[in-house]
Amino acid sequence: METALVTVATGVMKPLLSKLTKLLEGEYAKAKGMRKKIKFLRDELSAMSATLQMLADAEKLNAEMKDWRDKLRELAYDLEDCIDAFMARVDHEGDKGTGFNRFFWKLKKLKARLEIDDQMEELKARAIEASDRYKRYNVVQSSHNSGISSVDPRLSALYEEVERLVGIDGPKKRIIELLNMGINRSPAKLKVVSIVGCGGLGKTTLAKQVYDSIRSWFSCAAFVSVSQRPDVRKILRHILEGVGFSGKDAEEELIDKPGEHLKHKRWMQDDDEQQLIDKLRVHLQDKRYLIVIDDVWDAKSWEIIKLALMNNNSGSRIITTTRSTAVASCCCSQGGNVYQMKPLSFDDSKRLLFKRAFGYERFWYTHLGDVPDKILRKCNGLPLAIITISSMLTDQHAKSEWDRILNAIGSAFAKNPGAENMTTILSLSYFDTPHHLRTCLLYLSVFPEDYENEKQRVINRWIAEGFVHEQEGRTTYEIGERYFNDFINRSLIQPVDVKYGQAKACRVHDIILDYIKCKATEENFVTSLDAAEHGYTSEYMVRRLCVNRHNEENVNLWANLNLCHVRSFTVFGRPVETSLLPFTALRVLDLGDCSWHIGDHLASIEKVFHRKYLRLCSGYSITKLPEKIGALQYLQTLDVRGIVIKELPAAIMKLQRLAHLYVRWDTKFPDGMIGRMHSLEELRQYGVRSYKEGRSLQEFSKLTKLRTLKIRWIFCSGKRQAEGIHGHVGTLLSSCNIHNLYITDASAGFYVYPLSLDSWHPSAPCGLRQLCFKRCPIYKVPNWIGSLENLGVLKLQMFCVRPEDVEILGAIPSLVFLKLGAFGGTNGRIIVHGSNKYRSLKYFSLDIHRCGTLLEFRAGSMPKLEHVKLSFSLHKMECLNCASNSGIQHLSALSKVEVTIRGYCRYDSNYDPMADTDNGIVRRVAWALKAAVETLPNCPSIRFETLGDVCGHFECALRELNQKYGGVLTNWLKIWGIEEEQTEQAAARETEQEDWDDDEEEEDEQQEYTDSSD
Repeated sequence: METALVTVATGVMKPLLSKLTKLLEGEYAKAKGMRKKIKFLRDELSAMSATLQMLADAEKLNAEMKDWRDKLRELAYDLEDCIDAFMARVDHEGDKGTGFNRFFWKLKKLKARLEIDDQMEELKARAIEASDRYKRYNVVQSSHNSGISSVDPRLSALYEEVERLVGIDGPKKRIIELLNMGINRSPAKLKVVSIVGCGGLGKTTLAKQVYDSIRSWFSCAAFVSVSQRPDVRKILRHILEGVGFSGKDAEEELIDKPGEHLKHKRWMQDDDEQQLIDKLRVHLQDKRYLIVIDDVWDAKSWEIIKLALMNNNSGSRIITTTRSTAVASCCCSQGGNVYQMKPLSFDDSKRLLFKRAFGYERFWYTHLGDVPDKILRKCNGLPLAIITISSMLTDQHAKSEWDRILNAIGSAFAKNPGAENMTTILSLSYFDTPHHLRTCLLYLSVFPEDYENEKQRVINRWIAEGFVHEQEGRTTYEIGERYFNDFINRSLIQPVDVKYGQAKACRVHDIILDYIKCKATEENFVTSLDAAEHGYTSEYMVRRLCVNRHNEENVNLWANLNLCHVRSFTVFGRPVETSLLPFTALRVLDLGDCSWHIGDHLASIEKVFHRKYLRLCSGYSITKLPEKIGALQYLQTLDVRGIVIKELPAAIMKLQRLAHLYVRWDTKFPDGMIGRMHSLEELRQYGVRSYKEGRSLQEFSKLTKLRTLKIRWIFCSGKRQAEGIHGHVGTLLSSCNIHNLYITDASAGFYVYPLSLDSWHPSAPCGLRQLCFKRCPIYKVPNWIGSLENLGVLKLQMFCVRPEDVEILGAIPSLVFLKLGAFGGTNGRIIVHGSNKYRSLKYFSLDIHRCGTLLEFRAGSMPKLEHVKLSFSLHKMECLNCASNSGIQHLSALSKVEVTIRGYCRYDSNYDPMADTDNGIVRRVAWALKAAVETLPNCPSIRFETLGDVCGHFECALRELNQKYGGVLTNWLKIWGIEEEQTEQAAARETEQEDWDDDEEEEDEQQEYTDSSD
């Protein structure tokens, strides 16, 4: 059952009504007169709640409606705070005891009830006033008449003059190349190219320029725009008109019948969707056509439209534009390409700014200093933003005017009179999102400009605020992760640090951030303050407060603010010198970006017992958490990665709602603590430095809700300790339903104690979705891995890849991301066969650390692979067993290829074989790979990187490793078919650690020491 959500539109109205109902069922309603008041409030608010929800979709409200809505939301907030304070006060008084203790307990309880009775009376009066205004203003009827018509903001893009465009030639050329591929083949199948990107990026302009350039290739063409709430019949009629449908077999029959065309249009007005689709299919059946469907908002409308656009094997082409990557993928699902539109480069942005502002592209006005550059950095390549700003700066040469515009960006710029068109386009995206997503989006206004918002932090804060609904079979974090990915899909946030298909963080474009800050302020949803401001006034209470303070100037605002109803408090920079005691309604306290001492904020921590989220950061200024933290009975997330504490207090065991715990790996846990944290869903990280801590891993088996666990171990006591800890992890997998397991070996000699996974037997059915080993080499891939039906991400380090290992990995049915590292393959070969294996794999990374291994993809292998990343050593053809392109031309679904070559060459992060004048082995192999990739249907991008390295055969390296570390690989060398005799050729690494480096994805040692995510 879906829980009652807090939303920006209704505030806390839904959870409030749920609490009022529960109060009626409890003993609190038995007090004289209390039941009647509670029932009255519930009934009155219920009647008005639906109207609040309805008003959420009105982009503009008249003053009376807005005032009624805002005051009703404030009433709901105040009433919930009142109820929560009363319930917590009564429930936290402790045991009744006997004698005087019992007497004083009754007295306190009576006092609490008297106080809530007074508050309820006041709130009841406010509810009566709101109800009277609701009836007097006839809000429901008025809201239906509040819409206004406006000009389509995309209209100007359809008639943009070519000479005024900047930076469009490259994207235009690329799309034409994609459209042209296979157009003259027989049969020439229908192809779709979908342009995807955020609002204001210029998708419509680009599509129109392509359309105008190539429409002469086709016998008929049409360009139609789809609205946010599409009328599919109208769209189909426009396509019919565009492609010249006349209602007759030959258009010339209309020449002598002038009235026939109008009559035909009347017929089309009466046609239903099926009739229009049938007419289009008949008309297009023998024509090569070009159709542009601009601004597709959802897959449902596309699924209907595409029924009319048949594949007639005539080389017809369709272009779609959309803000959603999911819609783009849907459009291209039957054959086509998704073109991810990029922002303008900085140089093109500068050209566009000055071309629109002054009429020419060159920058002559040096007196403006770096102000234009600062403006462009805030625009971040978004053409609509640049055009909007340039229109305000047309023929404005005074530096003061440029300074004014620069300062306006990020300070309610969306309300600037010259920014209406930009704001309208951003509003389309905002109002297209469901209500619960709008709430989560506006909440991102808490974070500053250019800030990387960690996904875990964002989602856990959403949960603490009550924005994420519960769903049977999924955790609230998983639901929140879907919200986060939905924003990426809608191009509303920019993904940061993408690994295994998941972004670890996000960034909000400055222009979008400005828009959502304006909306959040307008709705009294978030109050943002910084040291540059000297005051804040509002008739409403502050509900969510964030403070930016990066200098020594005090934020002198507290005298003007009533903070007793603050639910969320976030500080960036220096901590605010104020006590948290007034924050009696506080749910979220985030001091994770405070750079100075924050110990004062922990004083009387037990008094703010509603707290659900606590994040701290102070380096070494805090060395322990107070025992009183155990009083935070509602705490769901505790993040103390930013402070150095030796051991967690035993009081943590009292936090029975704690679901997410983030600590440094060297923080100790009290004995017996782990097994008592029954609500724990996620722990990052748990450090194992002794056999005792390793045995504690068994306690995780008691945690039935645990889904994510990150372990970091160091082996100091030899092989027995390592094998014991390995065994405890295997036991853990067999006894609990972990979804994500990350293991890192931080030992200096991590290669001395390889993992043997054969003894591990995960529970059946196994819910494991991600299994990642870092610096943990294994001898072989165990058979049980092939049966993990839910495993989507796998990261392994191996000594030598056997054919059996390739087969087992290929049997994992849901595997989407696979990353392997190995010295080489048995008999110098790693071959991927096309025998119905790897059928779900989309990302494959293979790093072959040493020379002497042939990698080959056979025909039909990895049929859905989109992104391949290969790294290998190359000094002569023998290093690849004389193979040049690895059969990469058989990977038919590829869209991206990355290749790192280590050899007798210099470092080049963007090596171009065409520009290399040395016709050496590196150039020849890179050229062969590039030629093979260019034969693939999706025109994949390919990027090369070269690194300097010496030559060394993998068999020699393994023999040397075995000899150096006491025969740890002796038995396995025989299995791998490697002779035990030491050859004269030595392994060619400076240190063994470098053999297992993760290239650019490996974090540096300091980050690895403190980071808690994988």
